[in-house]
Amino acid sequence: MHESLSKLHSIVGDDGFVTDPSVASTLLNDERGLYSGRAAAIVKPHSTKELADAVRVCFEAGIAMVPQGGNTGYCGGATPDESGSQVLFNLSRMDRVIGIDEQGFTMTAQAGVILAAAQQAAAEHQLLFPLSMGSEGSCQLGGNVSTNAGGLAVLRYGTARELVSGLEVVLPDGRIWSDLKGLRKDNTGYDLKQLFMGAEGSLGIISTVVFRLYPMPRVRIAAWLAIDNIGEAVAVLALLRNQLGDCITSFEFISREALGLVLRSMPRTQNPIDTVHGHYALVELAAFDDGGALNSDFEQALLEAMANTGLSDAVIAQSEQQRLAFWQLREMIPSAEKQMGGSIKHDVSVPISQLCSYSESVVAAMERKFPACRHSIYGHVGDGNIHFNVLAPELMQADAYRRENADAISDLIHGMAMACNGSFSAEHGIGMLKRSELAKFGDPVGLELMRQIKATLDPKGLMNPGKVL
Repeated sequence: MHESLSKLHSIVGDDGFVTDPSVASTLLNDERGLYSGRAAAIVKPHSTKELADAVRVCFEAGIAMVPQGGNTGYCGGATPDESGSQVLFNLSRMDRVIGIDEQGFTMTAQAGVILAAAQQAAAEHQLLFPLSMGSEGSCQLGGNVSTNAGGLAVLRYGTARELVSGLEVVLPDGRIWSDLKGLRKDNTGYDLKQLFMGAEGSLGIISTVVFRLYPMPRVRIAAWLAIDNIGEAVAVLALLRNQLGDCITSFEFISREALGLVLRSMPRTQNPIDTVHGHYALVELAAFDDGGALNSDFEQALLEAMANTGLSDAVIAQSEQQRLAFWQLREMIPSAEKQMGGSIKHDVSVPISQLCSYSESVVAAMERKFPACRHSIYGHVGDGNIHFNVLAPELMQADAYRRENADAISDLIHGMAMACNGSFSAEHGIGMLKRSELAKFGDPVGLELMRQIKATLDPKGLMNPGKVL
């Protein structure tokens, strides 16, 4: 092991070989504090060649490897185990936007580029990189792709997978597979890049990505809506899409309870609608002109929705500051949950038509089996993805409640989602946290195919072991 570590040090140099305990500790603990590991070494390569050379050293020595981006995941997918025998590959030094093709609407970037920096790089060319989420100030592109991140604009632009047109990957034996042509059409056999998107670093380490870009909207229009329930949110969204089409980029559901957590725990926050309502939604539209016509059409569509659905009130943002304030209320929910002692998190998706029946059934089941627990329900109604989070009852110690009830609560919520032909992991991935759920709920044939792919690409089982499968 000592000889291999010396080789790794020589490949990446002093700047890429972490020995400072204060730096190492932040990389060895996951975002939610559920997992903590040790590492034989933390390696931070600066280029694909350094990454490949270092991976080859580990492969030849039989050393397990754990890829890591911004370390913002919720499932422990980027944390080494406690053995101290694994090498952690942190990609933060591979942080260069290689190029932007304004005519082809693509961006080529290294895996360690922070998402917000990629958004800014595209914006400097008056182009839009639409992937967006609460962690965009620290998450990295390689991690976004390897977990197939979703986020706030899936309704219009799709998940990370749908934004990728080229990949470069270092395989578990150190070979480099590169397909950075960025072609929209390339019908020459298996689309190999699909294997690595959503694989969570278990088949190789993504080093470079070609992304699709889009025209930059000139105007964004947002509204805060008061609605009776999540079923009415679905009805409102359907009406708006029929009336307004693909200009709708986001549609977020915020339960009364979730908003209440924000208003209680976050200073200087207020409900944009003064009167008390059942629940809320946040809708955003994009216009490519001055927005005048779209704003008028939007107002008319909202009036029609008030007449024909459970929409009872609406406030359209009158300034960019107010639009951002609406989004801040939505994005503060996870922080508010943490302020209230933390939550048992669930990231489920079900067919959109079943969102209401699923949510109501889960709430009823929870009230029967876990009385007095609190719910924080919010998420991306437009793609069927709801975060159904559960907090301890008032005045009860949160950590103790989670230890005693988390498994049973998750079994209930996940099982009911699967019974609706849904998913127990819509956008957060599997990592270590949900391996048992995948084994329990996964299709046996599909799981066997995944194991065969893993065995073919990673026959020694060295790439992010203990994750996903």
